[in-house]
Amino acid sequence: MPAYMIIAAKITDRDAFVGGYGKAAAELVARFGGKYVLRAPGAELLEGGFGSGASVVISQWPDKHAALRFWNSPEYAEVKMLRDGLAECQVLLIEGELSGV
Repeated sequence: MPAYMIIAAKITDRDAFVGGYGKAAAELVARFGGKYVLRAPGAELLEGGFGSGASVVISQWPDKHAALRFWNSPEYAEVKMLRDGLAECQVLLIEGELSGV
């Protein structure tokens, strides 16, 4: 069953974030079998305490285990450090089929 990683990020320096972390993370996502479904800035918060103006990234994975192999890999641990001081992130992982509903 496919899995989806959903990230909402408040980015303080977009150029540094995209040029460093964003580029390196995209290479790893592909290497670990994921693909981006959505990458967009400017989320509008409708409810809750986090997300207004955030960038949102949704990646699709073959299954939850593939996403976790990426997330827990030593390679991603190094790349993740590139966003330190540049973004505050919330990350969710969920399995499920997309529906037309």
